[in-house]
Amino acid sequence: MLTRRGRNPWVLVLMSAALVGALAAPVAAQDGGPIAAARDLYASARYDEALALLNGLRPQEQGNTSNLRSIEQYRSFCLLALGRTAEAEVAIAAVVAADPTYLPSETEAAPRVRSAYSEVRQRHLPEIARTRYAAAKSAFDRKEYPAAEQQFRDLLKLIDDPDMGGRLADLRMLVSGFVDLATASAPPPAPEPARPEPRREEPSTPTQPAMDPLKVFTADDDGVVPATAVRQEVPRVPAQISSQTRDRGLLEVTIDEQGRVIQAKLRLSLHPIYDSQLLAAARDWRYQPAVFNGRPVKFRKMIQITVTK
Repeated sequence: MLTRRGRNPWVLVLMSAALVGALAAPVAAQDGGPIAAARDLYASARYDEALALLNGLRPQEQGNTSNLRSIEQYRSFCLLALGRTAEAEVAIAAVVAADPTYLPSETEAAPRVRSAYSEVRQRHLPEIARTRYAAAKSAFDRKEYPAAEQQFRDLLKLIDDPDMGGRLADLRMLVSGFVDLATASAPPPAPEPARPEPRREEPSTPTQPAMDPLKVFTADDDGVVPATAVRQEVPRVPAQISSQTRDRGLLEVTIDEQGRVIQAKLRLSLHPIYDSQLLAAARDWRYQPAVFNGRPVKFRKMIQITVTK
């Protein structure tokens, strides 16, 4: 929790001078409005009046995320100046929920304000990261790959935030794997429209283009029937490395026209020793081959591995 300070007039004047810079950047977009008026009251050390004005704006701005974030930010400054620490933490939590990446810079705010924001962010960022992972995973499952990729990349930045303190390392590995999967699964840019060929005098007999023997299909290709597992046994984790092995991994296998695994890659590692055992086991897996236009084809499959310890 934050340290409560008394309301000595000299302390308040010094805090006002140090914190007024924190209001300058956000207020630019609100110049002349009620938030700017609250800023002026705050700069004049009239904290109670500024807070009353900001409190009156909150119900009006419930649907406006940007304005509501600014209101809560200024409320937290006023509350800290008044020594109302617990209420300030609630206002800071609202700012963090709206924009988890926001932290006042050294030029914007005094060290006490930055410390208050940092303490609140340390408590709330892990849960925010888990919620955002669930949203990104839902977008991925709906095959909205470009949107999912951007959400996963934003989540990686949040997990790497210094206030996260290195927590959620396992989630970071999982998110990195999904970034690669979303990037690989995103549809290629649409080709330019083909120009019509000049009309020939002699009609030609249409022929069906030959299928590329090197093409590897995925579940996203239209008309393909995905490969299904006939034998896909995941080995148990050796007892001596059980405590060091991650619970989840991602394995990519390429299956040929006979249902054999011709290539296996780990997109998300579990443990170096167990990885080699899993790859060796995958070579013996068998599948009902994928089918396209009535013919067996090569197929790439992503498998999420949940280990049994």
